[in-house]
Amino acid sequence: MGCEVNGPGEAKDADVGIAAGVGRAIIFRKGQKSKVVPESDMLTELMNEISKVEQEKNLLTS
Repeated sequence: MGCEVNGPGEAKDADVGIAAGVGRAIIFRKGQKSKVVPESDMLTELMNEISKVEQEKNLLTS
């Protein structure tokens, strides 16, 4: 969603967001920092977080 400086504000309304900096990324859920991951893992961790949100939403609609 953005850089480490603007990312938190940009991610505040998103189910899942990411803000990347030099060598690392911050994963957000509903605007709150979820975890900090190394750059090499950021895509995998982002997709994992998206999968968790999908599973939670499916549980609510079942």
